[in-house]
Amino acid sequence: MQEFPRIQRLPPYVFATVTELKSKLRHAGEDIIDLGMGNPDLPTPKHIVEKLTEAARLPKNHRYSASRGIPKLRLAICNWYKRKFGVELDPETEAIATIGAKEGLAHLVLATMGPGDIALVPSPTYPIHTYSVIIAGADVRSIPLIDGVDDFMDRVERAMKTLWPRPKMLIISFPHNPTTEVVDLDFLKRVVAFAKENDILLIHDLAYADLVFDGYKAPSILQVPGAKDVAVELYSMSKGYSMAGWRVGFVVGNRQMVGALTRIKSYLDYGMFQAIQIAATVALNGPQRVVDEAVEVYRKRRDCLVDGFGRIGWDIAKPKGTMFVWAPIPAPFDAMGSLEFSKQMLLRAKVAVSPGVGFGEHGEGYVRFALCENEHRIRQAIRGVKTMLQSPARGRAK
Repeated sequence: MQEFPRIQRLPPYVFATVTELKSKLRHAGEDIIDLGMGNPDLPTPKHIVEKLTEAARLPKNHRYSASRGIPKLRLAICNWYKRKFGVELDPETEAIATIGAKEGLAHLVLATMGPGDIALVPSPTYPIHTYSVIIAGADVRSIPLIDGVDDFMDRVERAMKTLWPRPKMLIISFPHNPTTEVVDLDFLKRVVAFAKENDILLIHDLAYADLVFDGYKAPSILQVPGAKDVAVELYSMSKGYSMAGWRVGFVVGNRQMVGALTRIKSYLDYGMFQAIQIAATVALNGPQRVVDEAVEVYRKRRDCLVDGFGRIGWDIAKPKGTMFVWAPIPAPFDAMGSLEFSKQMLLRAKVAVSPGVGFGEHGEGYVRFALCENEHRIRQAIRGVKTMLQSPARGRAK
């Protein structure tokens, strides 16, 4: 048997254990409420779908497209940034469309990191933030994100003084998946100052820019003066625009990093189907009330879930951002760990959640709920969890 060194560096996917059990139970006829995967269930707004349909009928759009995105889409991206954040961007050198933010981040890291390089990454965090570095052949140093964002940056600064070779990159994401931590612009100013002082690259994944609540507004790192000297930012249209399956994202900011991603993508793909790019352009340029409407749906689901759990004795903080709820395992179950607790949730409450340990070692002790079911289903999930909490047997899943 041949060996594949790059694949061998990737650990087993923790979430696969829960996914396999979920599939087994559904095959047996169980009604499982899936609050595990962050897979948006809201339909894409009608005017975006109609533009896709119209563009898909034109034969000229059936040919290869541009891997960095068609000019009108890149211009729409820059105009969107100007309206939303007051940030000026050059569509020729500082913006590139990607096949979702996940692809963009993975190929950006592949283009800029290699063997011997080190990236600082929070733990817990969205898995591609860690595994993109591993796939690139570089090394990861996990920085605990467990006591708030200020403590996180203190830990980053301490790590920079003790590590050798010196880290080359810092990857962050706020609003944060899975912890739902949010930051203000002053925090991002500290991050940019740190990156400049230590001459490191900075990636900010702003996938949840739109999904914010209770008056909070997520800042862009590019709002920090001079941020483009060291930083790029990623955005995904999956959430606010409900375009998850369309796979549209983009990377903006530092022209050297955008240029590196542009070059590597020119070897790897011909971009998205052009009709999708045209529809994405309409989404960015069109009425933004559709985003506000989606946010309100997620807010109501958040309140339904957190308030409902509070009534049955599971106290969870309400997040100000993302489409998730990050919940400490209830005391009667905390000894079993997040993976076993997630199995018990499936078997006894008929609810799928993501085990915190799947996001890194410092995610242990938590589970993540995705707000991807309607309020009726969420209330059904709460009833199932209530029954489980009232009889906290410690049997293990088989």
